[in-house]
Amino acid sequence: MVKKPKALIITGKGINCDWETLRAFEMAGADAKRVHILDLVSKREKLGKYHIMAIPGGFSYGDDLGAGIALANKMRIGLKDALLSFVRQGKLIIGICNGFQVLVRLGLLPALNGKYLVQNVTLTNNASGRFEDRWVNLGVNDKKPCAFLNGIQNIYLPVRHGEGRLVAKKDVLAHISREGLDVLRYTDNGGKPTMEYPANPNGSMNAIAGLCDPTGRIFGLMPHPEAFLIFENHPRWTRIKEERIRRGLPVPDEGQGLQIFRNAVSYAQSSL
Repeated sequence: MVKKPKALIITGKGINCDWETLRAFEMAGADAKRVHILDLVSKREKLGKYHIMAIPGGFSYGDDLGAGIALANKMRIGLKDALLSFVRQGKLIIGICNGFQVLVRLGLLPALNGKYLVQNVTLTNNASGRFEDRWVNLGVNDKKPCAFLNGIQNIYLPVRHGEGRLVAKKDVLAHISREGLDVLRYTDNGGKPTMEYPANPNGSMNAIAGLCDPTGRIFGLMPHPEAFLIFENHPRWTRIKEERIRRGLPVPDEGQGLQIFRNAVSYAQSSL
C-alpha cells in the first residue's frame, strides 16, 4: 500500500481558505489535516510529523498589524526551532495569498543565500488602491526548479487581495532574478511578464506573483490555486465546454490549480 504524505493546513483566527486547501491536498492524494496555530505553538500538535505545511489564504488576525504580520510573529516566537528543523529535513511549505504574506514577513521567502527568518521583501497595498478580485494569467520561470511547479508553464488562477504588491530594494530584486527565485509572474495574454494593469493586478515589481527559496521546496504565491480544483471553477467554463464539444475535444474535469498540489504530494511521497 502506497503511503500518503501528511499535509498540515494551518488554521486560526481570520484564516478562511483552510477547507479549500484541505480539499486540494486530499484530491492530490495526501493525508491532510487542519491544525489550529495555537495547537502548534503549545506543542499539542507536532509540526515534525508532517511532510507538507500549508498556510492558506484569508485574513489572519484581521490584518490588524498589516497583512500576515501577526501570524508571522506568532510563528517566529513559538515555532522558530520547529520551522527551521522542518526546512532542514527537506520538507515542503506553501503559503497562499495571506500565507504568502506570512512567509515573506517570517523570512522564509525568498531566503537569499539560504538565510532563513530574515525578511528581504514585503507585500504592500495594491497600486490600484483597492481590493482586487479577478482571474489572471501566470507564467512559470523555470530557471529555478520549484517542487510545486513541475511540468507547469502557464496557469490561470484567481486573485483576491488588497495587499499583494511585492516591493524590494533593487539589489534584492536583482538577486532574486539572478537566482531565478521569481518562479511565478503575472503575464499578458501572450504569456509575457507584465507590469500593466489589470493583467498585473497589484503592481508587483518585476511582475512577481510568487517566490520560492533556493531549495525550491518553499513556495509562496498571491493567486489562489485551491480555488481552481475542478473545471467548473473556471469563470468561462460553460463557453469553453461548448467550444470543445463542437471541436470534438475532451472536456477537462480538473482545474489547473490542482497540479500544484499534486506536484507537492508527489515530491513528498518520493522521500517516504
